[in-house]
Amino acid sequence: MEKLQESIEDFFIYLEKEVSYSINTIKAYKVDLRKFLIFFSNDNINIQSISRKDIRSFLSSEYDKKRSDRTVSRRLASIKSFFNYLIKSEQIGNNPSAEIKSPKLSKPLPNFIDQKVIDLLMDAPNKSTIDGLRDKALLELFYSTGMRLSELVSLDIESIDFRKNIIKVLGKGRKERLVPFGNRAKFHLDNYLKNNTSKFKVNNIKDRQPLFTSNRNQRISTRTVQRRVSTYIKLVANGSQLGPHILRHSFATHLLENGADIRTVKDLLGHSSLSSTQVYTHIQPEKIKQIHKQAHPRG
Repeated sequence: MEKLQESIEDFFIYLEKEVSYSINTIKAYKVDLRKFLIFFSNDNINIQSISRKDIRSFLSSEYDKKRSDRTVSRRLASIKSFFNYLIKSEQIGNNPSAEIKSPKLSKPLPNFIDQKVIDLLMDAPNKSTIDGLRDKALLELFYSTGMRLSELVSLDIESIDFRKNIIKVLGKGRKERLVPFGNRAKFHLDNYLKNNTSKFKVNNIKDRQPLFTSNRNQRISTRTVQRRVSTYIKLVANGSQLGPHILRHSFATHLLENGADIRTVKDLLGHSSLSSTQVYTHIQPEKIKQIHKQAHPRG
């Protein structure tokens, strides 16, 4: 009879061996399933004895702790993945989580920056310093490609084809995709690299070299990018939740506003399904109403 704690630890080992799971996904699973284990307060409980009622009781206890629908939904998703693993590894015959439905989540509309404000944002870094040149190149590339923050910081110099204006991006599930970038981003990347020759072996890039680095010549951290980009955005825009993600949202929104096909935007963003991209189309009616009000004689 397998014990819950032992099976959970085995599951963690399994996750770390599977390349399809990101580091953040594994971290989330560990947090959720350790909460699940603590709920039973008995590490020796057998996995065969856990029922649907037990899982529902755990989820109810999370609501009692004022957890959000999104958190409870994630907890349940982690539990479902765990029990699917137990079924797959033939440790149990029936999945007690199979018929439990996740709470419905409302998708918030993504924030974005108006196109007129983008120019102000791009001029915010101080280009007389190497950090400013780096930040300028980083902002231009971020907005030009719409890539995720994690994808941006993991870029190496060798990821970039400067002749074709194409970047090889390693996305979720370690899936590679090719993303084009504009001439402005290319110009400022060139400028950054040429003025940073003390850190980069520009003519010999056989070894992996981080594209964006810190003052200590280490790969720049996501926290540093979050902090610096947020600072620049707050100089030119007002509102809450002003972080690097807003450049990705602005990229997608501005493409759609200017007539881009939604399936093309989906591929550029690295979304696995069209439903993830469709959230940006909800912004369009508000934009249309605004244009109607400004342009119609009786608006």
